[in-house]
Parts: sequence; structure tokens; C-alpha cells
Amino acid sequence: MPRATVGTIELDYACFGPEDGPPLLLIMGLSMQRTAWPESLLHALVEHGLRVITFDNRDIGLSTRFHGVPAPSMLRVAAARLARRSPQLPYSLADLADDAAGLLTHLAIEQAHVVGISMGGMIAQHMALRHPQRLGSLSLLASSSGRIGLPLPRLAVLRLMNTRPVGGDEAAAVDYIDRLFSVLAGPGWPSSPETRRMRALDGVRRAPTGRSSERQLAAILADGRAHRLKEISAPTLVLHGTADPMLPPAHGRDLAKRIHGARYIEIPGWGHDLPDGLMPEMAAKLAEHVRKALPNAGRPSFQRSV
Repeated sequence: MPRATVGTIELDYACFGPEDGPPLLLIMGLSMQRTAWPESLLHALVEHGLRVITFDNRDIGLSTRFHGVPAPSMLRVAAARLARRSPQLPYSLADLADDAAGLLTHLAIEQAHVVGISMGGMIAQHMALRHPQRLGSLSLLASSSGRIGLPLPRLAVLRLMNTRPVGGDEAAAVDYIDRLFSVLAGPGWPSSPETRRMRALDGVRRAPTGRSSERQLAAILADGRAHRLKEISAPTLVLHGTADPMLPPAHGRDLAKRIHGARYIEIPGWGHDLPDGLMPEMAAKLAEHVRKALPNAGRPSFQRSV
């Protein structure tokens, strides 16, 4: 797959769909590779006429990794955040947002519609703040404003996150990812155990996570952007599940309230994952949001293929 050089970082990326379709940049979440976007979603978005772009964030997948760079102490990062100090980090969410904007420049795309899930939504928020002219619209899935005081993940999620294996044991890594996503799934959109394990194995064999998740988590914990979200001008859609165990629905509601004119949709029974059964509906909502944000929204600028 192609790679883009953005400053000192190389990003692994892929493009799908018609080159003349409205560009849709998908930003993945914590410790997840671009291949975690399910094919069911990619195919549905392409059927809606969109040019879909996925990429590995820095320090994950096949993009530039930070192997050997120590992960900061989470307690120190949290303490610094509470004290309104900036801790020393390998990178910040703002750096990841600049990477995404740099990828658009590499692809000669002046403006794209940006979708982010979970941490990817946090990166997308920074992109909207730092590079407002690059966004035609913003869609935030299962994400958060990062405001201090919002509900914590459920206990089962916290326990699993504290037991993430960091060695090179493939079977242990696959088992951990499978267990984590079984907990993250919502009751309204259950995931198939076979699909979970297959995707986990594919990800581990493509590029083991190592300590990347700890460095990315430090960037999340250190970030204080909630007070700035009122500055976002891009047309914004916030999608959140009623059964999200990682970021309970209060996160989505708070996020939507902070962005002027944001449209908020709560999906019954959805957790903190991308279940195949939900993807046609999600793709339709994302495509509709893009269509409404286009300059000529009064008439169809792109169509669903038949």
C-alpha cells in the first residue's frame, strides 16, 4: 500500500471508491489500525459515491512507530492535566491531527469530509480547530469532548485495559483483543466471535501494537480541548450508542452541546465497536451528512451507485 511522508512521519494509507467522489477521511481510534474499518462500512460508503481514505495513525500499524520511546506514567499525565500543566509526551493529539492534514496535502486534497471514531474523533476535533479550511464536514463516532468529570468506562472495560499483553505472544494478543471487543459490543448489535477473532488475528499479524497504546492513551489523558470546541465551524454530526461501555452516552451528548449547530443521534443498543449489521445504516447517515454539507446541497452532487 502507498505511504505518505508528512514531516518526519510516514503514514500508511489506502484509498477506495471514485477519485471524483467527495473525499471522506476516516480516522481510527486508540491502538487500532486502518484495517479495523470493516469492509462492510467501506463498501457501503463507496456505494454512496464517496472517495474513502483510511490510514494508520503515527505509532500504529505500518506508519512510523515509536518503538523504544518510553510510555509516560499515566498518573503523572493525569496529575499534570488536573494541574493545568503540559506533561512531556512522545506526541499529542494535535500532532496526530497535523498528520491527517498532511496526508490530505500529500493527496492534493484541499478539503475533505472527516470522520473519526473514539480517539479518532478526538483527533478530528483538533483537525477542525487547527485546520478548519480543510474540513467540509465533521462526523464524530463514539467519541468525547474529553471534559473532566464525564463518566468513566465501565469496570469490565477498565479491568481489561489494565491487563493488555505487551509481549510478542500472538495467541495472547489475539485472545485479549477478542475479549476486549466482546465487552465493547452493545446488546443491540452483537458481534460474531468468529469475525472478532479473525479481525484480531489479522491485526496482530499485520503489525503488533506493543506499547503504542500506552503512548496514545497518554496523549488522550493529557489533552484539554473541551473549552475550545465552540470554535469548530464545520457542519458536525455526532453519533453515539446508548450502550457504549467505554464512553457512555453522556460523552456524546456533552460533545454535541459544545459544538455549535451539531446534530446528535443516539443509536439504540450500539456499543463501542463497528458491527457489520449497523454499517449500512451508519454509512447512510454519514453520506447524508456529507451531502448536506456540499456547496450545492440543493441538488445531488453525487449519487449512490447501482
